Amino acid sequence: MSQTASAPPTNQAEPVPGAVLQVLLTLSAAHMINDILQALLPAIYPLLKDSYHLSFTQIGLISLTYQVTGSLLQPVVGFYTDRRPKPYSLPIGMTVTLIGLIVLSQANSFGLLCVSAATVGIGSSIFHPEASRVARMASGGQHGFAQSLFQVGGNFGTSLGPLLAAAIIIPRGQGHILWFTGLALVGIIVLTRIGGWYQRNLARLVAKPRAAGAAELPRLSARQVIFALGILVVLIFSKYFYLISLTNYYTFYLMDKFAVSVQAAQVYLFVFLFAVAAGTIIGGPVGDRIGRKRVIWISILGVAPFSLALPHFGLLGTVILTVFIGLILASAFSAILVYAQELVTGNVGLIAGLFFGLAFGAAGIGSALLGRLADHTSIGYVFTVSAFFPLLGLLTAFLPEVEAKKKI
Repeated sequence: MSQTASAPPTNQAEPVPGAVLQVLLTLSAAHMINDILQALLPAIYPLLKDSYHLSFTQIGLISLTYQVTGSLLQPVVGFYTDRRPKPYSLPIGMTVTLIGLIVLSQANSFGLLCVSAATVGIGSSIFHPEASRVARMASGGQHGFAQSLFQVGGNFGTSLGPLLAAAIIIPRGQGHILWFTGLALVGIIVLTRIGGWYQRNLARLVAKPRAAGAAELPRLSARQVIFALGILVVLIFSKYFYLISLTNYYTFYLMDKFAVSVQAAQVYLFVFLFAVAAGTIIGGPVGDRIGRKRVIWISILGVAPFSLALPHFGLLGTVILTVFIGLILASAFSAILVYAQELVTGNVGLIAGLFFGLAFGAAGIGSALLGRLADHTSIGYVFTVSAFFPLLGLLTAFLPEVEAKKKI
């Protein structure tokens, strides 16, 4: 039978002080593998669009199917595992993703493409809440650093996905997605080992009393907490509506405006996503030092000048601006997630599942709406409209302080 978070396991926790760096690095590598596999689907949208004569609306619906299954289940998984931790759910999630890739490689209709997208999304929804909990368990109190290290693996994987798709799948065909099943098997092995560490260290989930003399955190009413969570939800939507316009439609934008090839567009997408991966590692440690609220200010609102300028530049300027956008925007999610976990203490899995789920859901809704808009206007118009989303970062001003004051 599984053990609850409130009851220490019979196995004694490993006496490793501070952040368990090896576990965090291994978890980050597993996240990289997971997100490489997750990124294959949007990376081959141009291939699927040509092969099955899909509209932008249908592309958006495939993405919505993937994002919704990846979003709706995550809070449920997180809520359940907060009370009944499931260390070996991590490799199970990767196994479900593996099944989704096999279906995707053989899909020959719009319906089957949606089924494969849903299966891949379910795999992601199982993986993220528990993996985020492991990162917090191994943080040694450096929650921002741990979440950033965990996230940078995923973002690096997301950046590699289009590059690998351009090199392997685009020139050879949809069936070569099967080549990536070997990577999924490696991920299952790695996550099984992480699950073993998690099982042996369940005692780390028991809340520890605050040390004498520690700084008291501001106490917020239930109304203030709900209001703050509402603002965070809006910020997540603003971030991911804009991010999905780049992730899913950037290749189409480059091909339409600058007449670049599919492979070249995938390389430029890799440059943007690599910048996202590089920027992710900055947000967590900086948030630990200067506070999460300041990082949220910088990471969302700070993107606005670059996003508003993007539609008016040539190819080189566009690529350079997306690098700045990726670097700045990347730090937002880790900061928002840790801020929310400090806002609602004792529900790490629920909050992780909720905000990973919101990220997936916002991306899915944004993809469908922007795809519909592109069909009725143009892909260039989509980029002009989405450039205004980061301005919603102004709402950060209404977030309460949930941390002790930090010095820069």
